Amino acid sequence: MATLFLCCSSSSLSLLQSPPSASFGRRSCYPCCIGIGASSSSYSPSTSASCCALASSKPKVVVTREHGKNGKLINALGEQGISFLELPLIQHTEGPDSNKLSSLLRDVIFDWIIITSPEAGSVFLEAWKEAGTPKIKIAVVGAGTASIFEGVIQSSNQLLDIAFSPSKGSEWIVVLLATGKVLAAELPDCGNGRCTVLYPASAKASTEIQEGLSNRGFEVVRLNTYTTIPVDHVDPTVLKEALSVPVVAVASPSAIRTNAQLISIECNSVWLKLVSSESGHWDNSIACIGETTASAAKRLGFKNVYYPAQPGLEGWVGSIVEALRAHEKSEKKLEVS
Repeated sequence: MATLFLCCSSSSLSLLQSPPSASFGRRSCYPCCIGIGASSSSYSPSTSASCCALASSKPKVVVTREHGKNGKLINALGEQGISFLELPLIQHTEGPDSNKLSSLLRDVIFDWIIITSPEAGSVFLEAWKEAGTPKIKIAVVGAGTASIFEGVIQSSNQLLDIAFSPSKGSEWIVVLLATGKVLAAELPDCGNGRCTVLYPASAKASTEIQEGLSNRGFEVVRLNTYTTIPVDHVDPTVLKEALSVPVVAVASPSAIRTNAQLISIECNSVWLKLVSSESGHWDNSIACIGETTASAAKRLGFKNVYYPAQPGLEGWVGSIVEALRAHEKSEKKLEVS
């Protein structure tokens, strides 16, 4: 049975149609819907009790990634004593090529497999296991994406090899430009021979990686294995609560992914639409995981946008803290005046 976290992901839409008491953890004691640092991916009965004890704390941050993907941020917020409200604004769905991936892995040997986001990595791993765990060589865009494979690498008997990621400087360029140009420029070729690449990606990822590699002579097969869509429904009671929270934390599933900008724009667009239709004016803060997401937020009209110089969880939490301090300072000025 799905757990309710004040969210609107596909796995909990039916629960959001339950009686109003199901929406607020502080009244009905659903686990971790509003709390401090309790990971949404590690619920237990004891966790439920502690969450309910914390549920009277007014949330300071809205976390917006897909249900089940906010655990690390929630735990990091807990270390800072920051309460949260979980309100996912996007959800992942299967892409048009999702059913082709496992058979292709089983039947074809590729020189490289490019993974550019944690979600792409998760989808890939499922298909790789279905294909019988063939020996493969993977290129990832950054550490966030590589972390998806950590547990598997240790138990794979070297069948899965993370053999390439861009240099640190290049990785930073990728983040700033929101493209895969640098990855495509740096991926090692196969000498003078034919070099094949499998690129399982979001349907909304740009074409820069395959175009850049094709221009270098690689043979690229792209499969659109997943996509992202806005949530279908936001409970009005939850939305009203969220609109009063001073900071909204927004991120693409990874700070270093070629389609980060597209997902960030989609996520922010959902929020902007909700804000415009429900309140007419919303001037609280957006805390972004990196500059790419922040740029998207600014283009969509958000004014109080915070982001770290270096993308990642630690910097993201720092930006949230910075946004909260600015909010508290503004509140004190209002009290004085």
